[in-house]
Amino acid sequence: MPKVPNGENEMDGVEKAATLLIALGPEKSAKIFKHLKEEEIEQLTLEIANTSSVSPQTKEAILSEFYEVCLAQQYIAEGGISYAKELLEKALGEDKAKDVIGKLTASLQVRPFEFIRKTDSSQLLNFIQDEHPQTIALILSYLPASQASMVVGSLAPEKQADVAKRIALMDRTSPDVIKQVEKVLERKLSSLVNQDYTIVGGVDAIVEILNTVDRGTEKHIMETLEVEEPELADEIRKKMFVFEDILSLDDRSIQRVLRDVENSDLSLALKGATEEVQNVVLNNLSSRLASMIKEDMEFMGPVRMKDVEEAQQKIVNIIRKLEDSAEIVIARGGGDEIIV
Repeated sequence: MPKVPNGENEMDGVEKAATLLIALGPEKSAKIFKHLKEEEIEQLTLEIANTSSVSPQTKEAILSEFYEVCLAQQYIAEGGISYAKELLEKALGEDKAKDVIGKLTASLQVRPFEFIRKTDSSQLLNFIQDEHPQTIALILSYLPASQASMVVGSLAPEKQADVAKRIALMDRTSPDVIKQVEKVLERKLSSLVNQDYTIVGGVDAIVEILNTVDRGTEKHIMETLEVEEPELADEIRKKMFVFEDILSLDDRSIQRVLRDVENSDLSLALKGATEEVQNVVLNNLSSRLASMIKEDMEFMGPVRMKDVEEAQQKIVNIIRKLEDSAEIVIARGGGDEIIV
């Protein structure tokens, strides 16, 4: 990142984004917010609130950098990286062009194993089921959860939990390793692609896969991980069902859950929930209790997000407990969950 006139230290990405939004003004910034995730909006709002002043020089530097990156993306869309580099060198000079292109390189790389994304899952299983579990984990980490879940569900039971564990514990993978694995598959399927160091796998990746596989596969994997990697199993379980997923429950299940929830926890949890979640929950309460919860929410004033998340997590834990005891059913991506 080039330095901007903001003292001795360089500004990080969030600071630059906040400064850009300040420079653009509230109307344009509001339009940009519509395309961001909630956590990104929270981050930027906090950064903007903590920014007391921005010098004209800093604003100019940030706007200039933003313009250059946008220009590069436009040129790339028109004629590719080489074309963009050539035009940017003429407009900005060789060093500046190299710096701007460098910032975009990571996002422009072709994802590894892109050539097997269109491969039928059963065919893919035949290609990789005899590979080492670490190799399988690496490949599945780059595939869409829907495709990866079908492969995981079809693996031998003794391999399922091992592969799941390896996906969850995976962090960064060397491009050399990726190339070696791709070369093996290249002989069976398609061509090799290049890739820089890439964050892959992790708990979120296996959670997304487990949320899509059938309940039997998920249960086997989780039970095995609870024995072999209890801390990892707990971390995965915490993300397996988020509070907003209460929308996937039927009214009878929601009513059963609410019987075990403290009113104070419910008020706090709903305080930070979407309007859709609030309506679904309140509609499953008696009119008297619903009015009381609404009143509590109105009078509690501003609350810490940490307290809201803790209250929501308590309710999620109740949902998991009731699911484990078969008192409620959570719809998942498998045929064995169909109720007739």
